Amino acid sequence: MSLHAHLAVQRSGFRLDIDLTVAPGQVVALLGPNGAGKTTALRALAGLTGLSGGHITLDGTPLHTLAAERRPIGMVFQDYLLFPHLSALENVAFGPRCRGASKSDARRRAAAWLQRVGMADFARARPRQLSGGQAQRVALARALAAEPRLLLLDEPLAALDARTRLDVRAELRRHLADFGGATVLVTHDPLEAMVLADHLVVIENGAIVQQGGPAEVARRPRTDYVGRLVGLNLYRGVAAGKRVKVEEVLFSVAEHLDGPAFVAFAPAAVALYRTRPDGSPRNLWQARIEGIERHGDNVRVHLEGPISASADITPAAVAELDLTPGRQIWAAVKATETHAYPA
Repeated sequence: MSLHAHLAVQRSGFRLDIDLTVAPGQVVALLGPNGAGKTTALRALAGLTGLSGGHITLDGTPLHTLAAERRPIGMVFQDYLLFPHLSALENVAFGPRCRGASKSDARRRAAAWLQRVGMADFARARPRQLSGGQAQRVALARALAAEPRLLLLDEPLAALDARTRLDVRAELRRHLADFGGATVLVTHDPLEAMVLADHLVVIENGAIVQQGGPAEVARRPRTDYVGRLVGLNLYRGVAAGKRVKVEEVLFSVAEHLDGPAFVAFAPAAVALYRTRPDGSPRNLWQARIEGIERHGDNVRVHLEGPISASADITPAAVAELDLTPGRQIWAAVKATETHAYPA
């Protein structure tokens, strides 16, 4: 049940043009900034947005010629969109009924799915009586009860609070592992993508800018957006041997490269100094503090200068260095903590 799609959608001032392939049992996550085209791609797959060109083929069968209601697709929307006048059981039974199942068979399947997602005790509850996490479970059960060949998830955990999201994410991962069809997930959350997906596709301005396994994308980001997404400082420069020139800063790196290259390092790898450190430390530049904010247990310092960067340091270091916005500071990164790769 592999999915092969070339999605071309033309709208006023925007064009989406991407190719997607999803293998049976595979979960592909679409990531990208707001307005990149992720939801447009999902709606095109579902038949809710028409194609300007291209095709959608699922297990060898063209889908782009079929109306939305005739496509073998299950979809979980960001706001779940459960039918407010139906109980949880009736919501889940809706899919099988649309596929031609009898009322009794549809209700039997719905009850089995509510049991699987831990919602059997809420079969008679209406959507307004459910919490966000409970509604998400019912929406997933409704999507899967129709036995779709393609599952589409549009920000399925976005409406949940942090504690509920943690629990539901683990449950969703388990259900996706049991699903034999193709799954396409749209999310803004990098952790959600890393945990749930086998393959990441990053979209910017309607085009694919990077794709690969989660570990590969995290290790070698190729755009500023992806760098921020995975929590790295990322720069494009020109390499010559074990040095990469980025703007006015010459980075010493562990890798031997020549030509266009990326340099990446974690904010935690950046050391800050009030005055120029003694000796000749490599990868050193002077910057101005643009802003300071809490970041987990540490403090993130945003730097402006020949290159912009983020540095994560302890609250004690902020006090010791007397860091304030606008202050000049020296920043350094060890060569062993940088990662360079071809651009």
